[in-house]
Amino acid sequence: RAAARRWGKCGHSCSRESIMVAFKGVWTQAFWKAVSAEFLATLIFVLLGVGSTINWGGSENPLPVDMVLISLCFGLSIATMVQCFGHISGGHINPAVTVAMVCTRKISIAKSVFYIIAQCLGAIIGAGILYLVTPPSVVGGLGVTTVHGNLTAGHGLLVELIITFQLVFTIFASCDSKRTDVTGSIALAIGFSVAIGHLFAINYTGASMNPARSFGPAVIMGNWANHWGVEQVQQRPDAKDLTVFCSRSSPAAELSKHHFYV
Repeated sequence: RAAARRWGKCGHSCSRESIMVAFKGVWTQAFWKAVSAEFLATLIFVLLGVGSTINWGGSENPLPVDMVLISLCFGLSIATMVQCFGHISGGHINPAVTVAMVCTRKISIAKSVFYIIAQCLGAIIGAGILYLVTPPSVVGGLGVTTVHGNLTAGHGLLVELIITFQLVFTIFASCDSKRTDVTGSIALAIGFSVAIGHLFAINYTGASMNPARSFGPAVIMGNWANHWGVEQVQQRPDAKDLTVFCSRSSPAAELSKHHFYV
């Protein structure tokens, strides 16, 4: 009863105060610079990385897939973006990283929402720019990630879990503040981790490792096959189908202590 009386006295003002506390730190110039950095970094990353997957032989005379070219382009692109934007936003450039940061209480849920929106918008615009500058005869699937025809969605999920884990493990190990033996470039180590994941998983799933990277091209091409699990749910005979999309890419677990932060 006492709690009820206190709530009655507070009314909606307490609710508004709770919301303001949840969004504390969002209404600052530094935060919006960080959000803009995530947007721009993801835009550039998707534009450059997905651009390396374009097969310039076209559909009639396709060239062999150059896995080394694609892997190095994705890896070096992410390393460059982390080096350039890490001091502004933490250099997430990946919704999976952002969600993991929330799970480890490095950023708030409110901040993560803005980060993920910025990353997805950046990926869409990056893929859109690539689509505009690429000849229609060679645009193909625009790098949309798909599970290999001989594999099931479960196999694809397992592969994505493995390569995402190794990426996060690299981040955690490279950025551990307790280590004194790390003398090389952390950004380059993360980039090599991305490249290794691509060298292994391109033939399996297209090596997403990043929901935004897969989301952007899928939106531009309107191709969700294998990229998202789609389930048609009939609520009743006269009702419309309800389409439920479930992302194949999964959030990471543990992240670094001091490099990826807000």
